[in-house]
Amino acid sequence: MTRYDILTAIPTAFGRDGSLDLEGSRAIFRYVGKSGNEGAFVLGTTGEFPAVDLDEFTALVSAALDELQDRMRVVVHVGRPSTFEAVRLTRIARELGATEFAALTPYYLRASDDAVFDYFRQVSDAVGDGRLYVYIYPARSGNPVSPELLVRLAGLPNVVGAKVSELSLDELAAYRAAVPADFELYTGADRDLIAAVDAGAQGVVSGVSSVTPQPFRALADAGRSGDASAIAAAQAAVDEVVALIGGDMARMKEGYRVLGVADSYCRMALDEPTDAEREAVARVVAAYA
Repeated sequence: MTRYDILTAIPTAFGRDGSLDLEGSRAIFRYVGKSGNEGAFVLGTTGEFPAVDLDEFTALVSAALDELQDRMRVVVHVGRPSTFEAVRLTRIARELGATEFAALTPYYLRASDDAVFDYFRQVSDAVGDGRLYVYIYPARSGNPVSPELLVRLAGLPNVVGAKVSELSLDELAAYRAAVPADFELYTGADRDLIAAVDAGAQGVVSGVSSVTPQPFRALADAGRSGDASAIAAAQAAVDEVVALIGGDMARMKEGYRVLGVADSYCRMALDEPTDAEREAVARVVAAYA
């Protein structure tokens, strides 16, 4: 059966001064838990993971599992520049009860294919009997993953799929053609659910759906039904919310303020929305949340 899974990439709540707002993060987790989406992607790019320390990682993973694990799949991102750190985070998350993990390739310094393979080999060992996704984001990590390397990674125990961000549909299709049939692929492009599934993916990891899940659920349902007119209508709604909110965590958090979910801010160096952008977010949230 063709899948149209939506994994919600969840923002992390911070106070205006940059301090972790754990209760605000719990409120966001609870809101996402009511979305009907298939899963949650915790502490990825949308969760500002590079700005979260070890104690905060532990607290946030514990809170996410507590609030979400009975409602949906929870994929915990553990990627770091070093194998040591990625393995340490994997073990912490596993001890807390996580069973699904994702790891961005090593980043900042350029790594060879063999170095990337060894990194995932060790993270895979740390996962134990859980499931691990390769997170491919060369625009941010500086380390691409060729189809040939992904085939090697797919042969590791526990590596069950990949999340692919800011790559073309043709590149996604090239991965699909190379990896085993049961290897899962997710796009990080919020608006591309239908197109990505047509290219061989199982779904999307979407940050925008954390604020406005309704049009994404409608698009997934339309895709399963095969109703062309329903797909077109739902796609237009998804395109509208993505155009206004996009992958901008500050705008997502403005959406949570409008919804009364959490009064949260970004810790990383991101611009707050302008007055015009705040008005646009309010309009789209009113229409689609």
